[in-house]
Amino acid sequence: MTDTPLIAILDDEPEIRRLLSSALEEAGFRTVGFARATEFEAALRRITPDACLIDLGLPDRDGLALVHRLATESGAAIIIISGRAQVQDRVTGLELGADDYIIKPFEPAEVVARIRARLRKPAQPQGRGGQTVRFAGWTADFDRYALIAPDGTETPLSHAEAEVLRMFTDNPRRLISRSQMLETLGGAAGDSFDRAMDVRISRLRTKLGEDPKNPRLIKTIYGAGYIFLAETG
Repeated sequence: MTDTPLIAILDDEPEIRRLLSSALEEAGFRTVGFARATEFEAALRRITPDACLIDLGLPDRDGLALVHRLATESGAAIIIISGRAQVQDRVTGLELGADDYIIKPFEPAEVVARIRARLRKPAQPQGRGGQTVRFAGWTADFDRYALIAPDGTETPLSHAEAEVLRMFTDNPRRLISRSQMLETLGGAAGDSFDRAMDVRISRLRTKLGEDPKNPRLIKTIYGAGYIFLAETG
């Protein structure tokens, strides 16, 4: 057994895989690389990566479809690495469940920093045991990346959604600013980070059955940030 995070690299360019693997292993991570989506998906039956670096231009599968499947079935952090630089590509990737989007060409050090930010866990509040939090009849199981409704219906959470929900449940009834989100969740400041937060919070509201015009649990304070209105326990 090892506590060293395992990073899966899916890219059909051997040089990209070697570059990423070298940088990540030098930074203390373990890596495993794949050139085909079918190889990667077969390997997921026997390995559990902590983060996945996914290229969208795969020869045997639509990369975005794979990102969506991982986001709904896996607790791994998902970072897209792609030459597609259009804003709509980035927005689509985030909406389908990616935690981050890095455009090629990239600096390996930036990839390492983004992965470290994604794998950083929020501090466990004093006096709270385990990774299960209850609020307003809901239960968030952060060990299993699951959200359980008051009627018992269970919905999976992506890594990105779980990060944001944990930030809210750790700070109930407190204003959380964009700068605090950036500090807690990591990432690069700017429009891309803001858009990523908007997408994650929108997905969380949907899973919580929120009315977007009158949310009961996650309130937007325009120009300031967000407040999670429920008491937690």
